[in-house]
Formats: sequence, structure tokens, C-alpha cells
Amino acid sequence: MATSALLLVFPSLMIFAAVNDVFTMRIANSVSLGLVVLFVGAALIAGMPLQVMLLHFGVGFAVLLATMVLFQFRLFGGGDAKLLAAASTWIGYQQLFPFLIWVTIFGGVLAIVMLAYRSVPASALPLPAWALRLHKRGEGIPYGVAIAAGALVVYPTTIIPLLLGP
Repeated sequence: MATSALLLVFPSLMIFAAVNDVFTMRIANSVSLGLVVLFVGAALIAGMPLQVMLLHFGVGFAVLLATMVLFQFRLFGGGDAKLLAAASTWIGYQQLFPFLIWVTIFGGVLAIVMLAYRSVPASALPLPAWALRLHKRGEGIPYGVAIAAGALVVYPTTIIPLLLGP
């Protein structure tokens, strides 16, 4: 029972981050930090070897460095960069490439959906404040949604669920 609940920690936080990003266009540092801290607990409970755990941290750090460069060029949001790095820590080196491919695919779909949404006149829709903000041209897109979607697709094939599975 406890291992089943542990399997839901990562997906729950990723969904929380995505929903927050939609409503506020922000991903709290506490979510990314929580993901990293909870990874340590999950890895220890799952019996992940220390070398593998350190490789996962190396992957997260490498992704953080890469996304911070993208952030400097205003190609990526800071919260998105931290979320992608924290998620990469859970995903690990074996599934990193599929994870990034899925994030890219979902990001492209999200961009198309946002363009379509923004092409409809706002006055034609009864929108709450958060939806009006998303509707504004020139605003960013809640890329945390794409990151979370990619993570949810790949997560079942990563080491933590495999170690904790039946």
C-alpha cells in the first residue's frame, strides 16, 4: 500500500505544477525542490543503488544547466527550466531522450492549441481572468503542461516504478 502511494508522488506533483502553470503562469520553486527532495526518499525506499542515484542527479544538473542557458536567451521560462531539471532527476539517464522528445511533441501541440485559442476573439468567450491572460497575444504559454505530460508518459518506464513494482 505504501509503495503504491509512493508511486503517485511524482505524477501528483507534476500534475500540480501543470495546473498551477495554467492558472498563474508560474511554477513555484517549492514544487521543483520538493520533487528533488522526494526523489531521494523514493530512491532510498526503492533500494536504488547510490551510483544510479548520483547519475540521476547528474542528469538533473545537466538539464538545469542547459535550460538555464535557454532561459538566458529568453527561450525558456525559469520555472519551466527548474521543473524540467527536477523531473529529469526522476526520469534518469535511460529515459531522458524519450522524455525530452515527448516534452517537445506536447509542447508543439500546446503551442498550436494556444495559437488557435488566441485566434478566437476574447469577447466571444465568457472567460475568467486566468483564461483572459492566457488569451493575450505575446504572453508565454504554460509549458509546464508539456513537461508534465511528457513526464507522465515516460515515468512508468523509469527505474523507480520498476524497482517498486510487483
